[in-house]
Amino acid sequence: MRLLPILLCGLAACVTTPNYDRALDEGAPALIECAADEVPEFAMDWSMREELLPALDHSIDWIHRPHAAKHFPIEGVDIHRARASLVRFREVLTTSSSRKEFDQRIRRDFTWYKSAGWNGRGGGVLFTGYCTPLLEGSLTPGNGYDHPLYALPPDLVKHDGGTRMTWAIGDGTLPYPSRSAIEANAMLAGKDLELAWLADPVDAFIAHVNGSAFIRLPDGGIHRLGYAGKNGAPYHSLGKELIADGVLPREGLNLQRIREWAATTDPAVVTSYLHRNSSYVFFQPIDGTPHGSLDVPVTSERSVATDKTLFPRASVMFVTADLPGAHPGERIPMRQFLFDQDTGGAIRTAGRADLYMGIGPAAEAMAGRIQTEGQMYYLFLKD
Repeated sequence: MRLLPILLCGLAACVTTPNYDRALDEGAPALIECAADEVPEFAMDWSMREELLPALDHSIDWIHRPHAAKHFPIEGVDIHRARASLVRFREVLTTSSSRKEFDQRIRRDFTWYKSAGWNGRGGGVLFTGYCTPLLEGSLTPGNGYDHPLYALPPDLVKHDGGTRMTWAIGDGTLPYPSRSAIEANAMLAGKDLELAWLADPVDAFIAHVNGSAFIRLPDGGIHRLGYAGKNGAPYHSLGKELIADGVLPREGLNLQRIREWAATTDPAVVTSYLHRNSSYVFFQPIDGTPHGSLDVPVTSERSVATDKTLFPRASVMFVTADLPGAHPGERIPMRQFLFDQDTGGAIRTAGRADLYMGIGPAAEAMAGRIQTEGQMYYLFLKD
């Protein structure tokens, strides 16, 4: 999975230069080795090691699973180097006695690589945000709760580790139907696949975009849903579609503005725009926090979604970006270690990445504002 990017993913890609959705040239590397003077200042994050360790341990857990090996080698990194890099990073993080020692040991033991970025030469990455929204809903339909979230249908067949999906029809398979076909024809209704019902179609769409949702029930209880799969159709940004049609301006567009537009617009028009996103996500009940595509929990501001055809899974990363603050024009520097633990529906190039921002309204508001250029680095043990 990848808990899918928030509605505004791709807005900045409307700009002709730089084009963050530009694919790498055939055979071009996704990771470029950094010179010594290109390594960013990272030692400050050593003081946050207790916060960092749970996410690191999730990556270590995954890299030791038997099936992890089938995703390597990638970008010249084999499973042994990837595994050893995570284990050594943990050792250095937990046994260094000072920020200075941590800095010295990381520089001594690891080679740093940066993303090839939007131009294939390290030109930068567009970061967006995603989250686990808290939405109002019910376990039964009626009383205004008319928009279901579905479990994975039995006729959806996963191939290639879940990267390709088809529709089982008799003895053959077809591409799985799009969002518009599923909803307009109620093709999943009456099959006992409904996991929850929401009052607002935009809320249901937001759950799909993020790939998980916590549902607040009428009795105050919380029903937790995580990602189970998707129909395999391409993702299209709602925000980008609204901008292209001149419905909403690019400047100042955020999730709240889209909600306001939907609340004051003919529902049929809203539905027509929602159906432009052919991608459709299926859910499963979960305990605890949502899991990413590696089937390990994602951690607020420590998990990243990237294009898994390009970048090594579970790896230690370091991100440099200036995130939006609560006030107009305010920027908050992010200079911290994260882990490549998820996959993005709209994250399909070396110039895109999605930051997981957590659970609930504050995380949703923050995720909806993030559209910022930065850089991401990967760390691997020196050969």
